[in-house]
Amino acid sequence: MKYNEEFLFIVLFLHKVVQLFRRFGVLTILAVIGLIFVGGFVRASGAGMGCPDWPKCFGMWIPPTSVDQLPVNYQAIFGAKLKGEVEFNAIKTWIEYINRLLGVLVGFFIFLTLIFSYKAYFKSNRSIFYLSLMAFVLVLFEGWLGSKVVSSELLPGLITVHMIVAVVILGILVLAILKTYFLEGFIRELDNTRDIRFLIFIVLLISVGQLVFGTQIREGIDLAQRELGYDNRHLWVNSVLGKVNFHAVLGLVILGLQFLINSKIQGRFKAALISSYSTGTLVFIVLSIITGVILRFFGFPAFAQPFHLTLGVVILCFQFVLLFLTKPQIA
Repeated sequence: MKYNEEFLFIVLFLHKVVQLFRRFGVLTILAVIGLIFVGGFVRASGAGMGCPDWPKCFGMWIPPTSVDQLPVNYQAIFGAKLKGEVEFNAIKTWIEYINRLLGVLVGFFIFLTLIFSYKAYFKSNRSIFYLSLMAFVLVLFEGWLGSKVVSSELLPGLITVHMIVAVVILGILVLAILKTYFLEGFIRELDNTRDIRFLIFIVLLISVGQLVFGTQIREGIDLAQRELGYDNRHLWVNSVLGKVNFHAVLGLVILGLQFLINSKIQGRFKAALISSYSTGTLVFIVLSIITGVILRFFGFPAFAQPFHLTLGVVILCFQFVLLFLTKPQIA
């Protein structure tokens, strides 16, 4: 009887740890998506140098809310890094600082996810632990990269790499969580999905290219911002008009392919989990195109930029889930 009680305790403990791993994993995924959104908002608002130093902000752990809290000669101290911001701007400073705080929070969540993955899966399925470890190492690298973005005064190439690493972290976490659901039997294998899986793979590749190409447009926009000024947002698109039009065509191709994928899935697996993810992917693609149209024809408004970027990342996540669901036995 004693051994049965001990065995039951171990089973219940592992079940609890698995639940904690999933909860923190999902919470971390949402936090990373939130971090990408805030990062996009930082760029859209021109707050990238709101804190001209790192890890402190104007030499403080808690940034100032008023210029009175800064040294009289703060312009001389930080002037070389203020990117033309002669006067202290509390709003931009706190936008950038919140972005950093969220980054720290994501790191904390990933660390807890790593701990729970070790407790739950190190002995039974180490691939999940190694995925969590990889995400944790990458988030440390991402923090270091963020310091280089600041020290380089927003070098466009570094900003692009910074964003891509965040997307890679997100993909690793999604894969780790999907594996746990497969192991627990929440995801069942589907038959007759080879043609659907091929289409999903193609549209996923195009979407990755679309995201990378979008970063090139963003770098062109950054250059236009420096040359034309922040107040001439409506003129920025003209400097990258050819790239924007090609980006739009790719978006329509993705929409068409996803519509075809959704039709096939609805016809074969209407009651399955994959059906909901397929429909959700289609909805997010439509919303992404709408925000793209707003950016293209309405003067590149700041509010639409982070939504457009975040929707692109969410679409990638959903497409990745669809790819996994069409052949879960690879887990």
